Amino acid sequence: MITNKLKTQIQLCLMLFLQYLLVAVWWVPYAPYLTNSGIADNMLTLPLCAMAVGFMTSSIIGAFADRYFSSQKVLAFCNFSVAILLFIAGFFDNVNLTIILVFVIMLLYMPTWALTGSIVLKHVEPKQFPRVRLFGTLGWVASALFSIVFVKLLKITPFDGTSLTFLCGSGVAFIAGCFDVALPDTPPSAKKEKFSIINILGFKAFVLFKDRNFLLFFLCTFTSVLGYALYYTYIGKFLQDRKFELITATANMGQIGELFFLFITTVVLTKLGFKRAMIIGLSAMAARYASFWYGSIDDIHSFYIIGILFHGIIFGFFFVSGQIYTDKKAPEELRAQAQGLMAFLVWGVALFIGNFLCGNLINANKTVSAAGIAQYNWPMVFGTVTIFTIILLLIFIIFFKDEKL
Repeated sequence: MITNKLKTQIQLCLMLFLQYLLVAVWWVPYAPYLTNSGIADNMLTLPLCAMAVGFMTSSIIGAFADRYFSSQKVLAFCNFSVAILLFIAGFFDNVNLTIILVFVIMLLYMPTWALTGSIVLKHVEPKQFPRVRLFGTLGWVASALFSIVFVKLLKITPFDGTSLTFLCGSGVAFIAGCFDVALPDTPPSAKKEKFSIINILGFKAFVLFKDRNFLLFFLCTFTSVLGYALYYTYIGKFLQDRKFELITATANMGQIGELFFLFITTVVLTKLGFKRAMIIGLSAMAARYASFWYGSIDDIHSFYIIGILFHGIIFGFFFVSGQIYTDKKAPEELRAQAQGLMAFLVWGVALFIGNFLCGNLINANKTVSAAGIAQYNWPMVFGTVTIFTIILLLIFIIFFKDEKL
């Protein structure tokens, strides 16, 4: 169903822009919101696992989209539902209610990342995917505008870490739902398959693990996310502890670099192949944590910015290259399920485990002064994850075989 028509490509770019904008505006400052609401550090990890739990439904939504419904209709339903729930969370501003709602929101929202990826790959050539996907990153970056407008123009401060972020996300989700209805039709590709629990859960894609190289790729990706959770989930808490005012805007600086690296990912894959591209991504991940480690010794903010700016290389060369690698390895009728299954295992199970591991690591390096002020040994936290990532990088370099797909 590859079309590559300009109108279709523009629609797909706008779809991704809105899809990532609607979550970034409230998820990045979600940890500060919980902290400001009085949640104790030892209770913080569980609500922050909402994203990981949401990813665990990705294979289910992907399987339904493959068999029963047009993908754009499933996407619209998810976004309209998210809009309603985010509005309730922002309107009532009750932390206990919000935690419950966020879990439901993520059950509906997180599968849309794999779903939108599947829609794009149905309508454009795989080699063009990174350049279309960069509009999702642009949407994530644009979420910082909400923070800047409220704090700098409207003089409403604080913005990050308040219920206003949920209301902004609700508005974007509603607009995205309206837009999704008009997307090119993406009918189910596996509707003729017989009913099977394995198909419904997306587990048929486990057949890909028979390939030794793909299995190694999966294990390295899975393991990398255990440490990646320290940045992905706790960056807001770290920046809040370091007294940053514009938390969303600061964290989103990494996505600015991501725009460039996503644009050149196709060229890099063509010239260097999957293995070298992913090695560059993993090396950047190790460099990020090393930068945070060094900066946190004397609280040098410039090194935090450097670490954040590594995000583009990491995401484009490792995770997006991995998404393309998965699409290339999977048969056409299993592609949506394969992307959903990878989302379930990597961004669901691995991120869930990583959140608890990194949360425990942070709490193990926390001390409370006589005045009740919490202090964190961030150099020890980031140093531990740096060493972990370097070991993983060496394993990948030695054992993963490059492939021409």
